Amino acid sequence: MANFAGYKNFIFLLFMSQMLFNPFKDLIFDPHFCFLSGTLTNDTMTVFPEWLMDHFKFGDERIEMMDKAKTYTYEDLRLPCSPVVKKAFEILDVKIQEAYKTGFEGMAALDDVLLFQWTGRMVYGLLYYEMVYERDRLLKKGEDFELSAALRERFGNFHLMLQSVIEPISFIGKKPWSIVVFPLKYSADIFSYRDDAVNLMFSFGVNGFGFIACLQDNGVIMEKQKEILQKIEGHVLHPLQFEELFARFHYSDYIVQHQPKYEVVYQNNNTTIEVKTDVKPPLFGFWNEDIFAQLLANYWQVYGITKEHILQPQRPLLSFLENPYTKDFVDPESISLPF
Repeated sequence: MANFAGYKNFIFLLFMSQMLFNPFKDLIFDPHFCFLSGTLTNDTMTVFPEWLMDHFKFGDERIEMMDKAKTYTYEDLRLPCSPVVKKAFEILDVKIQEAYKTGFEGMAALDDVLLFQWTGRMVYGLLYYEMVYERDRLLKKGEDFELSAALRERFGNFHLMLQSVIEPISFIGKKPWSIVVFPLKYSADIFSYRDDAVNLMFSFGVNGFGFIACLQDNGVIMEKQKEILQKIEGHVLHPLQFEELFARFHYSDYIVQHQPKYEVVYQNNNTTIEVKTDVKPPLFGFWNEDIFAQLLANYWQVYGITKEHILQPQRPLLSFLENPYTKDFVDPESISLPF
C-alpha cells in the first residue's frame, strides 16, 4: 500500500508539473493566447522594452528574420500577453532601468535570475516571431509545421524558466545559464546587441557595461571560457574585445555536445528546477579556426578587419583579448582603434 501511495504521489507531482503552459507541446503561437501564461487575451507588449527603444531611438529601425526574407520594425514586434504578465515585465523593467542608470556596478549587482528574465523576454520574443513566420510560410505551401523532439524540449524548458517572472519558480544548485557582466567602453550614444534566438543567446553592450547570456547551457560555456574571464577581471573592455568574447561564447555554443536535463518538481504550488548532474559531462567538438575566424570577421567587419586578417598562414589567430604568443591579456588601452 505504501508503494502504491508513493506511486500516486509521483503521478500527482508529474501531472501538476505539466500544469504550467508549454506552447511547444502543441506548437501554440496564437495572437489570442498570452505568450507566457497561455491565458486568453487581447492585450500585447513589446518584445524589446519600450524604455530601451526610446532611450536609444531604434524603435523604427528594421530587424530581419533568420532567412532574411521578412523584416519588422522593432516597435512593431509585439507579443500577446495577459495583464498579469504585462505588469510583471513592467516591474522587472523598472528594476533593470534603475540598475542601468548606475552602469556596471548596478548591473553586476543584479541577481542573474533578473538578467535571465529580462534577456529571456527579448530572446523568446524573437523566437516566437521565428516560429510564427516559419509556421505561416509552411502553411502557404500546404505543409505542416513541426519541430524536432530535442528542440521542443529545449525551447519548452526555456519557456518554463521564463515563467519565473509570474510563477513561484526557484532554481536549485547550478544555474541553467551562463551570464557574464563586465565593464565596457563605448561611445555614449552607441547601443550594441546581438542575438541568436534559436540558440538562445544574447549580447548587450553600451557605454559602461556589457553582458553576454547563453540561456540554456547549464553554465558549461562560462566554465569553458573561465580562463579568459578571469583575465578580464578589473579591466574595462574595448568593443573589439567584447565582440571577440561573444564570438568565443557563440562558437562554443555551436560546438557543444550537450543536451541539458532538468529535474522539475511542482509541490505546494511551487516549482523547483534543478540541473541534473548524473548525465555525461559536456563535451565540445573540434574548434575549427577557419569557421571561428569567419564568425569573428562578421563581428569585426565594422573595423575593416576581415577573415584574411584574422587567419594568416603560419601565424596564430589574431586576438585582441590575448597575446597569441604569450597568452597575456591585451591591455584595452593599448588598442588604438576607435570605440
